[in-house]
Amino acid sequence: MAEPRPSSGMTLRTLVVGNLLGALLAFFYFRFIDPTAAELPRVGATEIVFSIIAFAVLALAGVVLGLWWAGPLLRWNGPEGVPTATIELIRRRALQFPYALAGISGLGWLLAGIVWNVVWPALAGTLAPHRVVRGIFGTTVIAGGVTCTFIFFTVEHAWRRRLPRFFPDGDLSAVPGAPRFPVRARLLAIFLLVSVVPLSLLAVLSYSRSLALLEAGPAAAGEIIDGMRLIVFFLLAVGIAAAVGLSLFAANSVAAPLAGLQAAMAEVGRGQLDGHCPVVTTDEIGAVAEGFNHMLQGLRERELVKETFGKYVTPEVRDEILAGKISGEGELKEATVLFADLRDFTPWVEATAPHEVVRDLNEYFTEMAGAIHAHHGLVLQFIGDEIEAVFGAPIAHPGHPLLAVRAALEMRRRLREWNARREAAGKPRFRHGIGIHTGTVLAGNIGGAERLSYALVGDPVNLASRIQGLTKDFQADILISEATRRRLDGAIPLAELPAVRVKGRAEEVNVYKVV
Repeated sequence: MAEPRPSSGMTLRTLVVGNLLGALLAFFYFRFIDPTAAELPRVGATEIVFSIIAFAVLALAGVVLGLWWAGPLLRWNGPEGVPTATIELIRRRALQFPYALAGISGLGWLLAGIVWNVVWPALAGTLAPHRVVRGIFGTTVIAGGVTCTFIFFTVEHAWRRRLPRFFPDGDLSAVPGAPRFPVRARLLAIFLLVSVVPLSLLAVLSYSRSLALLEAGPAAAGEIIDGMRLIVFFLLAVGIAAAVGLSLFAANSVAAPLAGLQAAMAEVGRGQLDGHCPVVTTDEIGAVAEGFNHMLQGLRERELVKETFGKYVTPEVRDEILAGKISGEGELKEATVLFADLRDFTPWVEATAPHEVVRDLNEYFTEMAGAIHAHHGLVLQFIGDEIEAVFGAPIAHPGHPLLAVRAALEMRRRLREWNARREAAGKPRFRHGIGIHTGTVLAGNIGGAERLSYALVGDPVNLASRIQGLTKDFQADILISEATRRRLDGAIPLAELPAVRVKGRAEEVNVYKVV
């Protein structure tokens, strides 16, 4: 589902509701808590017109400033075709958005405190220093502070659903200059709000009513105390409700991201690595979620390496190598070496289009490598049209000669089936020869500083290659050596062939045809 787009409606609704809450609080404060702080002359047409104009100017300025600041966010349709500098600006403003709206509202309430507690009393001729301080405290500190706090936490909560639109990869920490609001500071701010504001109201109420009691008679004093008792109970009820509400809000602001992180971790525990933990805050929880995503990306890359590596070796060999259980420094191992070579390869290449040669070779190698892997063999390399494979290394296996011969038999079967499909498509048949020999080889990682490959060195490797070459002379597709035959224990039907002399050896070699 697509991420919701940021809208000016959300911005306006939040500003209207927040500032309406602040206006009601200011009215309550100056009506019941400190009614003498903003004492003005009688209300007439001049006062009404001044208030309407001042309120309209402040409200319009706040809306215009807010929409101007959030304009790039509202117009965001994705990074396509957008300059890098603009993308960085938009992403930075996306993280600053709740702070910006709260700051604009705070500026408005500061100006409101000056307008109604300094400018208007000066015009009306009632300016008094003690009333200025008390008026600005009630307007800017109490009403404005509550308004800014409400706007910040409300916008931040709603804005979390929109942040992934600007940060699809969750890389919030990569934005320079982004504000950081730690969990500790968040909880401390909410604690101060639910404790300092009610205590401040009670303190001002007690002070103002004490001054009124000094000048009141017995009857008026009783009314003041009754009214004070009612207001105290009201403040207590509202304070408890606000404390519970803000506590739940704060708990959810911490618990919701943690729940998302927990769900993502559960998916990983079930082996699902294609998930993603939303990063919606710049605090410690957001840092943990971002670190989890980086870890998940690393797991995906490791799994890709394993999957890719598994195309070249058997899963057992792959897991042993990745676990560091196989030494590549070089060791003597008894192994069975297999060479397979295509017949009449050069004439076929010369008569075939290059792209068909590559395609057909890849199909052939896929079939042959599948047969080798199925019998725990390791394909060491593809050399032109030739395959070199080993059984019993790098992981030792007592039955590696039999595994190699069975792999050769499956290679014969797969080639027969593949040729049937090629003939049905009007393509020529492929023929190959396979030579197998068992002996002690030197195995290890061989190559340069930039690239290594697992390779075998020794006379058994050369002899296996020579036996593969003898398949042309004997018109056979699979030949094995005497050393390999002795380790089969009669498990495979064989036909003995005349002893032959091969290049590089003084004595004759006994070979057998796999029938």
